[in-house]
Amino acid sequence: MANRFLNGMEANGMSASKRPKLGDRSVTVVLGTQWGDEGKGKVVDMLATSADVVCRCQGGNNAGHTVVVDDKKYAFHMLPSGIVNPNCTAVIGNGCVVHIEQLLAEIKQAEETGLSNWQTRLLISNRAHIVLDLHQKATRNGLRMGDLMGDFEAFSHRFQNLVDYYKKHYDGLEIDVQKELNVYKEQGELLVNRGHEYGVTTGRTRRVGWLDMVMLRYSQMINGFTGIAITKLDILDVFEEIKIGIAYDINGKQITDSFPATDEELKQVEVEYLTMPGWCTNTENVRQFSDLPQKAQDYVRKIEELMGVPVNWIGVGQARASIIELF
Repeated sequence: MANRFLNGMEANGMSASKRPKLGDRSVTVVLGTQWGDEGKGKVVDMLATSADVVCRCQGGNNAGHTVVVDDKKYAFHMLPSGIVNPNCTAVIGNGCVVHIEQLLAEIKQAEETGLSNWQTRLLISNRAHIVLDLHQKATRNGLRMGDLMGDFEAFSHRFQNLVDYYKKHYDGLEIDVQKELNVYKEQGELLVNRGHEYGVTTGRTRRVGWLDMVMLRYSQMINGFTGIAITKLDILDVFEEIKIGIAYDINGKQITDSFPATDEELKQVEVEYLTMPGWCTNTENVRQFSDLPQKAQDYVRKIEELMGVPVNWIGVGQARASIIELF
């Protein structure tokens, strides 16, 4: 959960929950704590190096996971990320949907990258649904507001409307709209370019923002996480200040551990932020927690404190080896 972890700087938030099962064996469940794109594929690939079976339990080829092993980069959509381990059985479970043509194309591309002996290791549930071409003809109508990381023109228009709204309600309020937009644009481009925040499947720019602890605590309440993976911590290396959203304010009422159930409520949310100093130091080659800058350590510990769940892994780069283990 750290840079891609929320809505905010999206610390790729995701979590691994482990519980004993089948005698001396155990099952580890990896869940995204946000809206997707948290870096689950990389963590699954890492955990699968010592796993007998890796199972994808839901979704289809609309998903995207990037896995980097040594000098090889795999872009998975349907295949479970753990299939890179030649000794691991990969399962596409009954909760998944399969577009056969695209699955075969993905397998071919993975073979060209270096995937081997998948024929004896890939299992597909006979209860998994087949996605036909006709299923992909749905249309989406209506206007979309756009956001900072997507359509900046739409974001600018929305920002101007917001400024106009507040000016009507607060006499004497002066805001340099163009100056503010220039700052947002610069920060948005920095986040996208440093974090490579583009969808593996769609190529679209991802939405990123500061860490949203309210949403994460709500996700923790529902799922009961036992450990957290913070991914892309290195993306924060260049920021002098780093924010964490610690509370929502809706019409004067503070919310810290729940999540609005309706869009109408979400539109009224004002976020209370905790601001922490950045470390402004390159962390890409760090492999021990104690070697991280003290301010980076403080950021990680603050996430643990606010969420009440230990951080087990910290990602500081794309490759499988770019992981700091804390246990």
